[in-house]
Amino acid sequence: MEAVLVRHTSVDVPPGVCYGRTDVSLKATFPQEATAVAAALPTPPFDAVYTSPLSRCERLAAFCGWPDAVRESCLLEMDFGAWEMRPWMAISDPRLKVWFADWMHAPTAGGESFDGMCGRVGSFIGRLKAAGLSRVLFFTHGGVIACARTVAGSCSVEQAFAESAPYGGVVTLQF
Repeated sequence: MEAVLVRHTSVDVPPGVCYGRTDVSLKATFPQEATAVAAALPTPPFDAVYTSPLSRCERLAAFCGWPDAVRESCLLEMDFGAWEMRPWMAISDPRLKVWFADWMHAPTAGGESFDGMCGRVGSFIGRLKAAGLSRVLFFTHGGVIACARTVAGSCSVEQAFAESAPYGGVVTLQF
């Protein structure tokens, strides 16, 4: 199965703030960024088009021609729990050190682990493959794209963020 994964455009969040799956606003540059994304997308058809239910992904899906993309919670960004919308440098929670030391396995404060997120992403992709879909389009987040890369076997978990998709990035993977 071929999956085209699109990361949402730039968010209007100060640098250094953990925003995770909080439904944040997009920067005023959205129209220009979204136009570039639409031009970079491969030619349809797709068997199905899915979007994270967060507005930053839904808005991009609609702009690119899929206002009725299926909202799928498995495509949500990582849940950072109590750390969301806090500057990383202001988080004094001792669990943050544990998470930084073992970000692949340790859960965030009241959120999820990278392994857990990859499990939900991999399970969703597995269901689509089992349903016989051959080409799908996802409007999603950087963490989900990193997980999908590991599920596809295109990188190790340790290398998942070595080549992070930029805002508005389009990544094609084979499963």
